[in-house]
Amino acid sequence: MHRPTYLFAMIVFMASCKSDSKLLQVKKLANYPSASAIEYFNDHYFIMGDDSRNLLVLNNELDPVDSVSLYSFTEKRMPKATKADIEAVTITAKKQLLLLGSGSLAPYRNGGWLIDPATKRIDTLQLDTLYRRLQLAGLHVLNIEGACSIQDRILLANRGNYGWRNNHLVVLGTTFWKNQDSTAVSLIRLGSNSDSTVFNGISGLAYAPKSDRLLCTVSTEKTYSNTGDGVIGKSYLWIIKDISTKKRWLAINPDMIIDLEELDPGFAGQKIESVCVIKETKNALHLALAADNDDGSSTIFRIIIEY
Repeated sequence: MHRPTYLFAMIVFMASCKSDSKLLQVKKLANYPSASAIEYFNDHYFIMGDDSRNLLVLNNELDPVDSVSLYSFTEKRMPKATKADIEAVTITAKKQLLLLGSGSLAPYRNGGWLIDPATKRIDTLQLDTLYRRLQLAGLHVLNIEGACSIQDRILLANRGNYGWRNNHLVVLGTTFWKNQDSTAVSLIRLGSNSDSTVFNGISGLAYAPKSDRLLCTVSTEKTYSNTGDGVIGKSYLWIIKDISTKKRWLAINPDMIIDLEELDPGFAGQKIESVCVIKETKNALHLALAADNDDGSSTIFRIIIEY
């Protein structure tokens, strides 16, 4: 089968949005740390911090209304050396929340969780076999930062760093945790990082099914490892059109790159970690973004992107 490959030198259009694209709401969650994953389902937002012990549930006004405890740890933030580093969440075909550790530090970060939003039932997953296979497939630096469900596949986002300047999408089956040793695995290199002075690392994924668009949050952070934090730079939203037709491609560049700070100055100094789709219309996407600024709090942004 022919597999088209985009050249990484292709031109993309920066912030080519209509004037009505804008920031709608900002919500500071002062008592919830390190928001790194966000999903929207049944009129609620589900937020997970990479060192938090609880999954936080917000209503449509972005007010906390519930939480689901994953750990019995009593402190507000889990120690960095042993935290699960949950960076990715998506809704499965069975309408469960799937949460994934980053895999960046075994064994602590090799776990997954399936949570029923209605009953709060939690099933714990061990993903050692899958994560070893991903490394053998070419992800020499493992750092899973995002997830989304696309038709008959689940996509994961693997973030590189200054030392290994590669972002990838990982294409898996919809129940990959059940057959980790045999599930089909393929990699798609994502975006270019030809400028040696910066590294644009993918930090989150979401899928807009009506328009078949893949949304990626991307941020600059100067770190040479998959476990360290660095100086916070700028954050972007990448949009890829017709993603369902590109699941067998070897490489993809974004069709649109939105500089969030240019969209609104309120994004200055914010490390955007994740994105979810609230709704989509014929000409617009309503999105929520989660920011973790390494200070023990989190910030949620609601935006509208018109095209």
